Amino acid sequence: MEAEGLLVPQVLWLLLWVQPCRGSAEVRLEAGGRRCAGRVEVKHEGQWGTVCGFGWDMKDAAVVCKQLGCGSALQAPRYGYFGPGSGPIWLSRLDCQGTETALSECSHAGWGKHNCIHAWDAGVICSGFVQLVGGDSPCSGRVEIRDGDQWRTVCDSHFDLKAANVICRELQCGTALSVPGAAPFGEGVGPIWDKELQCVGNESLLPSCPRMSLSNQTCSHANDAGVTCTQYTGFRLVNGSTACSGRVEIQVLGTWGTLCDSRWDIPDAHVLCHQLSCGFAESVPGGGHFGRGTGPVWRDTFHCDGTESHLGQCPVTALGAFPCSHDNDAGVVCSGPSGSLRLMDGGSRCDGRVEMPLHGTWSRVLDDQWDMNDASVVCRQLQCGEAEQAYNPPKPERGRGPVGLRRVQCAGKETRLTLCNTSLPEAALAGIAEDVGVVCSGSRRVRLVNGTGCCAGRVEIYYQGTWGTVCDDSWDLSDATVVCRQLGCGVAVQATGSARFGGGSGQIWLDDVNCSGGEAALWVCPHGGWGQHNCRHKEHAGVVCSEFMALRLENSDGCSGRLQVFYNGTWGSVCSNSMTPDTVSLVCKELGCGDGGSIEINVPSGRVSSPTWLDRVECGKTNSSFWQCPSAPWNPQSCDDQREVTHITCNGRRPETSSAPVAKCPNSTSCTEMEKIRAVGGEDRCSGRVEVWHHGSWGTVCDDSWDMKDAEVACRQLGCGPAMSVVGEAVFGEGTGSIWLKQVECRGTELSLWDCWARPGDSDTCQHKEDASVNCSAAPRMMTTSPLRADATQVRARESGRVSVPVVICIILGALLCLLLALLVGQVQSARAQRRGSRRSLEPFSEAVYQEIDYSWAWEKEAQFSHSDVPVLPRGDPADGYDDAREVSDPGEDLVPGQGDWEAPREAEEGVGPGEAQRGESLHSRKSDRAPGAKRAALSLPPVDTGYDDAEEASLAHPHEDTKAVRLDPGAKRSPSLGPGEPTSAMWLGAPGTEERSVQLGEP
Repeated sequence: MEAEGLLVPQVLWLLLWVQPCRGSAEVRLEAGGRRCAGRVEVKHEGQWGTVCGFGWDMKDAAVVCKQLGCGSALQAPRYGYFGPGSGPIWLSRLDCQGTETALSECSHAGWGKHNCIHAWDAGVICSGFVQLVGGDSPCSGRVEIRDGDQWRTVCDSHFDLKAANVICRELQCGTALSVPGAAPFGEGVGPIWDKELQCVGNESLLPSCPRMSLSNQTCSHANDAGVTCTQYTGFRLVNGSTACSGRVEIQVLGTWGTLCDSRWDIPDAHVLCHQLSCGFAESVPGGGHFGRGTGPVWRDTFHCDGTESHLGQCPVTALGAFPCSHDNDAGVVCSGPSGSLRLMDGGSRCDGRVEMPLHGTWSRVLDDQWDMNDASVVCRQLQCGEAEQAYNPPKPERGRGPVGLRRVQCAGKETRLTLCNTSLPEAALAGIAEDVGVVCSGSRRVRLVNGTGCCAGRVEIYYQGTWGTVCDDSWDLSDATVVCRQLGCGVAVQATGSARFGGGSGQIWLDDVNCSGGEAALWVCPHGGWGQHNCRHKEHAGVVCSEFMALRLENSDGCSGRLQVFYNGTWGSVCSNSMTPDTVSLVCKELGCGDGGSIEINVPSGRVSSPTWLDRVECGKTNSSFWQCPSAPWNPQSCDDQREVTHITCNGRRPETSSAPVAKCPNSTSCTEMEKIRAVGGEDRCSGRVEVWHHGSWGTVCDDSWDMKDAEVACRQLGCGPAMSVVGEAVFGEGTGSIWLKQVECRGTELSLWDCWARPGDSDTCQHKEDASVNCSAAPRMMTTSPLRADATQVRARESGRVSVPVVICIILGALLCLLLALLVGQVQSARAQRRGSRRSLEPFSEAVYQEIDYSWAWEKEAQFSHSDVPVLPRGDPADGYDDAREVSDPGEDLVPGQGDWEAPREAEEGVGPGEAQRGESLHSRKSDRAPGAKRAALSLPPVDTGYDDAEEASLAHPHEDTKAVRLDPGAKRSPSLGPGEPTSAMWLGAPGTEERSVQLGEP
């Protein structure tokens, strides 16, 4: 019993010791963008959970900041400020005094006891001791240190890489990539810290570093220090035959994994070899050449150009990458460090000033007789192709280090520069000879400039050490395909011309490029020769590749709405599964819409009609770009319900481009696609100047590169069927206000212009005299055609002060219809006259025809018509203006046998008058428009029979095989118009230009 009694105090002491240990539950802050801000999460029973925001205050937040070593509490946000968490809600109704050392020491309702939801999760913003400001992520920016209640900048002369590594580690941003000085992220404001950090480099927190006070502070904000951190904390080559070959393995925030080889290429490998002091890359064997690795397979894609000094400096994308296994681990074989050369200050790995290693130091090569033989050896040693140029750099580009070689004399066949005849460096003569440089054929590069990202823009080629452009003559999709493949940007979506991505400057290297599409490089394709062209800088070629990506929030303000990405030439939505506040924050920052936002959850259900490209996008604090975030692979059907589509509202707004008040969308508080476009100035809503609704107002579209594909999409969005024609240069009048879009590039299949690739319009490069227009095939549907509508159209036409092309066409068609009706009436009257004439005895018609020709009333009327303002149609009919040519036969021939012996009665001669002349002149001859008065007079005369009309009757009464000669050949030409009183001769009918079947009138 005594033993048991002795154990009691020991057990009590153990319990007292264990209880505080159990009470000191681990705490972390999530989704705040940095270590000392975010949603409060507590670990209990091996599982992380959240804290309810009911009753959450500054005292509770102060305990969290103290426990994490994050300074003092600045804010205690609650109700899901940093987004809802997941898992259990461990703590509720906390009541801290502020003096506790751990959150679990505060009184609370009990573990897991709550009446709360994750939408009310508590958060904390602590002051911390360090922050990076002004960068594109929380892991890069100007260094600022918390001193009391103030943030102070740090002078770059008192800051080094060791301190930068500690800062990156404390901010959970990996390791320091660079420590730029001279205020690279902008100048700060306020005081400058008067101490110097003396970190060893292995400290976990900045307060652990020793510091030294500075008595004489001479630094200004122009010397503010900056830091760029990278999540890539280590690189190594594994399982190779040498230290400079093997499987590529990368450490990301402390975790080692292999790299997928799907996009790994020589430029990327060059950077890694240089980073590891292994020379340059000789090859990049893939497919697990160096064996299968272990751990995760990183799907990051590096977009290096080969000149970077660290892989972390290359642009990186991971969004939409497909899964990869260890069977596809990337590898590299580097040249090795011994005896290597390097080329400095060039535009690529294969051009620049020559340097070589000497006693562990990179040294200069000097020569005053440097030639192509020497350059050939350098290019061969670096595996950079053939030498294209040997030169001595100008004085500003000369090196400043020690001299390694001088007076090099190569035969041109050597494999290494050190095998040539050389002289050892002599200090006394070091300044006499000049630095040497080379340009190798391997220096040729292609890039896309002035686009968004590296997969769209103006095509530029690096040749002989100079960047130049490509002319758009004969530029097509096959040429663009070669460029996209060369850049690792997928396939070509568009091949653009007319300097859509802006005019370049300097050299125009290539013209008349004619690729088949399978070439390995653009300069391999047939072309007009380097520097041979007939172009200007307004004719540059451009490319949009399938891997080109863009981001937007689809709404009038651009800072709220459906989240969409542009990929493979089409806009598509992003699904909301696994969407985090970090992702939302990064989207808003990238769009210039503040530093955070919220996800809309009250979205109506419905099937998604457009592509949904992405799902499970999971951005972290180390990601400086949305495109670096891992996600599920690209899939146009990632989700199919509207409720799964991400809708974001950012906490900031873009600066307005116009001071005009923002109006509501016409007819609705939320525009539909059809309501966001209209055609103005045409005859109806399906033709006119194209205007689109954006930022709460209507604006126009610039006609730069506006074509039928763009017009097809505009007509489809208008609900007006296919496009009939595309017009520019403000044919339907100049618009007013903003020019919202320019250089629109549609594929023709998009549902609206907003789904096409385009650049924002501006008044500097495009004016309203270049407004784009369309003519669509379908007219607007109308229930009735009312006079009010017609009157309104006339009023609009009068008010516009111009007559459009469709109006002119309608007038001409109307005039033609009237002429056809008049001709029909004339034919009917002629037929009636012929029937009446058939009841009379048959009469010869020669004299009647002569009198008809001599009578000039018809020609007087024709001359009168020829001065009319009504448009005259083309005269291709042989009977135009003189129809008697139809009625007569060739000389010496009778229309009907015996016809020449007939005598013309005197009554027929006396009976000739205006009425007969009018009938004798066929209405078919009147292709020109008649004056209204003249036409009414002609049609109102009573029909009077003449011998002329009897000619046709006679041929009907005496059929003969030669009667076909009465029909005049369509190629016969009309007579010239004669004025009043001008004599006419029957011999004119036989003049040159008439057909042989025309008739000469005369004696039989």
